[in-house]
Amino acid sequence: MERRQGQEARPHIEVRDLTMAFGSFVLQRDLSFTVNRGDVFIIMGGSGCGKSTLLRHMVGLQSPAAGRVLYDGTKSFWDAEAEERDRIMRRIGILYQSGALWSSMTLAENVALPLREYTRLGEHDIRELCSLKLALVGLAGFEEYYPSEISGGMKKRAGLARAMALDPDILFLDEPSAGLDPISARLLDDLILELRSSLGATVVVVTHELASIFAIGSNSVFIDAEAKTMIAQGDPRALLATSDNPTVRRFLTRGESDD
Repeated sequence: MERRQGQEARPHIEVRDLTMAFGSFVLQRDLSFTVNRGDVFIIMGGSGCGKSTLLRHMVGLQSPAAGRVLYDGTKSFWDAEAEERDRIMRRIGILYQSGALWSSMTLAENVALPLREYTRLGEHDIRELCSLKLALVGLAGFEEYYPSEISGGMKKRAGLARAMALDPDILFLDEPSAGLDPISARLLDDLILELRSSLGATVVVVTHELASIFAIGSNSVFIDAEAKTMIAQGDPRALLATSDNPTVRRFLTRGESDD
C-alpha cells in the first residue's frame, strides 16, 4: 500500500527528544522522528548502536531516560494511565528476533495465546482465527506442528501469525530475516509487504540486512553508536542516492566504491 503521490502523510508514531540510557551510560540521545501510517519504517545502524533497544522503548518494554513516544499525535505512552497503555498495547503486534514461540505448544496454540488473553472468543472461533492467521503467512495445515518440527523461516512466519492475532494497527519486527537463507529472507520480505498492503498496518522493522532495507523500506532512521544519536532519516533508497555522511554511505554500500 504505497502512499499515492500528493497523499498527505499521517503520523502514527512520533518519537520526540528520546534519550535511552542504562544508569549513567547514555546509549542514544535526542532521537526525534515520525513513523507515518502505512510506512514500512526501518530502524538501522551498525552493531551495538541500540536498534533493538529503541524498538523496546517504542513498544513500552523499556522506559526512556528522557523524551516521549506519541501514538496518533496525542497519546504519550509513558504519560498515559494504565488503562490507556493497555489499549495501546493491544493495537501492537511484535515479532521477536528468535520468533519466541513456546516449544511445548503447537503453532495453533502459540497463535491462540493473545486471543485467549485479550478476547472473550469461544474455542471454536479461536481455532478458526488461528487457522486463518497461519494461512495468511503460508502455514495452512501446520496448526498441529510444534516449533521443533519446522524450519527457521517457518518459525518466523508462525511468530508473525501470532503477532497478527489481534489484528494490530502496528507490527514491530526485530531482525525478522536474522538466521535465514537469502531465499527464505526474500520470501519473508514479500510476505511483510503483502500483509502491510492487505491489512493496512504500519510496520516498524529493526534490520541490518541491506536486501531487506531496500526491498521493503519506505522510511527510516539511522542511529549511530559513535555519535550516540540519529545521523540520517528518510527513504533508504533516497539516502543511498543523496547522503554525504560517510558512516551512512559505508553502511548502505558495505564498503563498495561510490563510483
